[in-house]
Amino acid sequence: MRSGPDSTVYPVIGVLLVGQEMPAKGITQGGDWVLIQYPGVQGGEGWVYSTYVDLIGGNVPIVQPPSTPTPQYTPTIDPTLAAQFAFTTEPTRLPTYTPAPPVVIPTFEDVKPVTLVDIGVPMGLIIVVVGIVGILLALVAFIQRR
Repeated sequence: MRSGPDSTVYPVIGVLLVGQEMPAKGITQGGDWVLIQYPGVQGGEGWVYSTYVDLIGGNVPIVQPPSTPTPQYTPTIDPTLAAQFAFTTEPTRLPTYTPAPPVVIPTFEDVKPVTLVDIGVPMGLIIVVVGIVGILLALVAFIQRR
């Protein structure tokens, strides 16, 4: 319940409970606000947003809303206080474009591993030596088993 038909300008003057019935005295031109009889407040009437009420009965006359109230105070900014928060920032240099370094793709040379054959040892000799070492290890294993 407000003293006028605008929820941002007029102060709250009362509350209607769910199911409470009050006589309607009028409605605004657009039908958004309903003027109702509300005893106990100055003037004996108040405004309710039409979405929150159900009008029962005959036609309700269209009424002219009251003039907008004068605010009790005008919000102003204290210039001394505002000056404490006003500051200027030093301009910074904008970043410049620096090209990326060239892409270097690593390459590897095909290096051939050094083998005994490359040193000059014949392959047949290597096979014979490995065979003899294998036979000796087999003999040692056989002797240890006994």
